[in-house]
Amino acid sequence: MKRTCGLDVHKDTIFCATYDGKKHGSVIEYSTLTTSIRAIGAALLSEEVKEIAMESTGMYWIPVWNILEEMGFNLTLVNPYLIKQMPGRKSDVKDAQWIATLLHKGLLRSSLVPCKEIRELRTYSRRYVKLQQRKTSVLQDMERTLEVCSIRITSLVSNISGKSIMKVIHAIIEGENDPEVLAGYIHGRIVNKHNREKVVESLRGYITPQHRFQLELSLEEYELLCRQSDRCVEKMNTLCHEHYPKELELLQTIPGISLLAAMIVIAETGADMKAFENSGKFAGWTGLRPRNDESAGKFKSTATTKGNRFLRAILVQIAWAASRTKGSFFKEKFNRLCIRKNRKKALIAIARKMAVLIWNVLYDQEGYNPRKLIVYEPGKVQAKMNYHQKELERLEKLMQNYA
Repeated sequence: MKRTCGLDVHKDTIFCATYDGKKHGSVIEYSTLTTSIRAIGAALLSEEVKEIAMESTGMYWIPVWNILEEMGFNLTLVNPYLIKQMPGRKSDVKDAQWIATLLHKGLLRSSLVPCKEIRELRTYSRRYVKLQQRKTSVLQDMERTLEVCSIRITSLVSNISGKSIMKVIHAIIEGENDPEVLAGYIHGRIVNKHNREKVVESLRGYITPQHRFQLELSLEEYELLCRQSDRCVEKMNTLCHEHYPKELELLQTIPGISLLAAMIVIAETGADMKAFENSGKFAGWTGLRPRNDESAGKFKSTATTKGNRFLRAILVQIAWAASRTKGSFFKEKFNRLCIRKNRKKALIAIARKMAVLIWNVLYDQEGYNPRKLIVYEPGKVQAKMNYHQKELERLEKLMQNYA
């Protein structure tokens, strides 16, 4: 007789319920300590229960999943939104029994949980993304400190993390105040672009010991974050070349995708596109597809859906890079979309196309071929011809009126 288990996982407690198709077993409360989780596995093995389902409650499900997966159970992770109890009938015991019942009847839609290698790679990639965000925050702190010192050099350069500004900051920390000396650290192209007098005046400030102290702390933090970022990239590079060398090579054939972007895409997607039925389902999973909100024949909203925020962010970055690549299909498409949409909406549309392209490249295991993108459907071609014909007729009438 098939028996299933439902786990209601919390921060400090786990409620474990079993179901055999006729009745529920007794619901047992466990703690979230490692020994208790192993005790859950041992108890279920003694009852010959092999299938377990649990809700994806924050991060608390992760250690439970890792330990039970190692013990050989068939695990199912479920979105809590899809298995909500009726209001007024909810308790931890009933939640565990409800999960076990739905699993036994095959009514649960499993969430995507990648393999161990991808989970490890995802740890490094997400850490890298967060380090980049912290680096940006530290650079903003340094820029604010320079502004307080009345040093306006950041108005003349586009990137405060460039070599010239970093040399200036190092010199200020070491005690240098002379703007003529500080101007010597600025790259010649910047000096030629704005003239030397303007650069020197922008470096003439009022610097106090506390300003130097602030800059020193910010610079130390920034350099630490840079070293940690490099270590994350090194880990990602090693793991990808060891387990996903072909996927890494295929993704880099797509315009806008660098080595780093390819590694992040692999970490967030799992590289196995067989987990998604088609490219549309994958685009919906990324959160870049317009929502389907129709009632009585009226569409209420076409805003994009919720999805993987890390994957969505990197796809938008890729789309921006591809839309600025000379001679690419995406640059032409982006420019055409900008005629009738604002730039942000056009960029999201390109990001969705990139998601579809990534799915096809990884699913077919073939590199990017630009010829496959330019597909003219007869209906669309005829519609364009009709549109341009009407435009010609309108312009002819306009010319006749002014003749």
